Amino acid sequence: MTELLTPPLTMPNLRAKDIQMAASAHVSRRLLLVSGAIDVNNHAIVVHFDLPAAGIWHIVKSETNLTQLPWLTWQMTCDDDTRFSGDEQALMVSRQFRKTFMTPDRDRITFYDGEVRPGEAVLKMFTIEAAKKRVYLSHGRFTPPPSDVPGVEPQQPSQPSQKYAAEIRKVVENGMPYEPVIELAIPVTVLD
Repeated sequence: MTELLTPPLTMPNLRAKDIQMAASAHVSRRLLLVSGAIDVNNHAIVVHFDLPAAGIWHIVKSETNLTQLPWLTWQMTCDDDTRFSGDEQALMVSRQFRKTFMTPDRDRITFYDGEVRPGEAVLKMFTIEAAKKRVYLSHGRFTPPPSDVPGVEPQQPSQPSQKYAAEIRKVVENGMPYEPVIELAIPVTVLD
């Protein structure tokens, strides 16, 4: 017999704290799987992780949006020893965003023309060329002002990409403006 909890649990009361990220590296496939969550919007998240070896790696990365605002773009910038790969073999896609922009120097990629609502996970696939085993990636997200988002849970703004098209275009072309930074080390489990 199933027993019900009294009082019943309500989802708004459940919340992850001290969010960590974790990764697994499949060496023979040169594949890194990264997962985690983000619960802030007003900070850039700078992560670093140690690859089993330098070189070309395909990365599948997923973060859950634990904030109260939708993410309308997702930007990643790499360190001086890493570049995003732009050749025909490289993956550079996201399930939530229809378009991707990479700077000519391959230092920054931006996923846009879509959104990640509160509670959803953003899934991205991309390829990097790392000159060193330790890689640093900075992550920024463009969100609408909280005053423009209806206060109903789950928050579902109507066509936010269209309303902020000019601002999103500036972010894509020029990158995110400076934000305070939160640094995070991602532990990597190595698989053969």
